[in-house]
Amino acid sequence: MATYGVAEAKNNFTHLLDRVQEGEKITITRHGKPIAELRASPIVRTPLTLEERRAFMKEFAQRRDARPAASISAVELVRAMRDGDPE
Repeated sequence: MATYGVAEAKNNFTHLLDRVQEGEKITITRHGKPIAELRASPIVRTPLTLEERRAFMKEFAQRRDARPAASISAVELVRAMRDGDPE
């Protein structure tokens, strides 16, 4: 594990992030005492491709369209909830 002082870490931050992304852990010190540790995030999300986004939206639309229609409108539901009606 590499160790850098605050000033050195500040001046080389992009380089340190590259090293962390490759799996290295880096300790940041102030006056020789460890104050922080840089490490890779446990969850790395990669952007979806255009095809993946399209497939997701298609599935979302299919699920939305497959839902049963509401028996009452949203306005009626809110009024019933507000007025304390059982339905």
